[in-house]
Amino acid sequence: MNELGLFGKDRLTMLGETPLVAETPEAMLDDETTPIARFFIRNNGLLPERIDDPEAWRFIIDGEVDRPLDLSLADLKSRFSAKTYRMVLECGGNGRAFFEPKAEGNPWTHGGAGCAEWTGVSLGDVLREAGLKPTARFTGHFGADPDKTGSFEKQAMSRGVPIAKALEEHTLLVWAMNGEPLPFIHGGPLRLIVPGWPGSLSQKWLKRIWIRDREHDGPGMTDLSYRVPIYPIRPGSDGRNVETRILESMPVRSIVTAPADGSRCPAGTRTITVRGAAWAGDDVITKVDCSIDGGSTWVSAQMTPPRNRYDWVRWSATLTLPGDGYYEIISRATDSQGRAQPFHAANWNPNGYGCNVMHRVAVTVGD
Repeated sequence: MNELGLFGKDRLTMLGETPLVAETPEAMLDDETTPIARFFIRNNGLLPERIDDPEAWRFIIDGEVDRPLDLSLADLKSRFSAKTYRMVLECGGNGRAFFEPKAEGNPWTHGGAGCAEWTGVSLGDVLREAGLKPTARFTGHFGADPDKTGSFEKQAMSRGVPIAKALEEHTLLVWAMNGEPLPFIHGGPLRLIVPGWPGSLSQKWLKRIWIRDREHDGPGMTDLSYRVPIYPIRPGSDGRNVETRILESMPVRSIVTAPADGSRCPAGTRTITVRGAAWAGDDVITKVDCSIDGGSTWVSAQMTPPRNRYDWVRWSATLTLPGDGYYEIISRATDSQGRAQPFHAANWNPNGYGCNVMHRVAVTVGD
């Protein structure tokens, strides 16, 4: 049994072994709620040690607060109101494989995303208990995982968000996933979920939140790490000496989850039902369109309203096929800012963040 099988994963595609990284084929994201077995894995360091009693797991909140807190998981459950939301978690490098020339990092296609039911408490409720000082500007997140070398001397990843994002109701301290105790491989017993923004902000195995009076500068916050150019740069350039911004809200994206890429239909098939999902970071999906002729014509999809903010939109469309042959189905989502997915990967950057090129699946009708 490979390492993915040890964690109960169902046919994920391995992208890296050290640290462990795996994505989900798009056709396996056809459920409204992504099963744990089909949820992608992204680690930045090695795995920490497990503990025998998850309820005893402790983390602290310190820094620019009036009352520093040292809480166990049991404390969180007993002192704050639990909430459950279905929300997308997405790797900041999702779509990286479609950049030309190739960018640095794991070659994610569209499978570095999933939508689970997360149960926990709003980070904002806990921060209000700690009492934010007027100087509180940013968070810094710290986990129990060692870096790629196995060293605990520095964090494998330590990112943070502006206080306004930390105080959002949907930013959660999470201990359950799809109604089950949060699996160890997904950060159990306690992790952050910062919805709509890169998954690297959703610190696994959470041990500390440092409230800072300035932008956090931990691993994953400086140089070109999780940063993109403010103005477009020439593809293939090194990105040095250009003005950048932190990658925050993830771009609009849709995927086709049925039919699967490479599907075949019987000769004479003249209609095909297409299903998928769409999401847009902090924004809202306003429409999804599908095409079988390279974008010459489009068919509007029917959309199921999301359960809550940051849930993905499930959509479906019936496409008419003019005859037997080979077709490429493409989907294009548009968000509430009027931004639609591009045909070709845009906004190239050296680390390959934020690529939201349209998804294509090939279907053959007949022989």
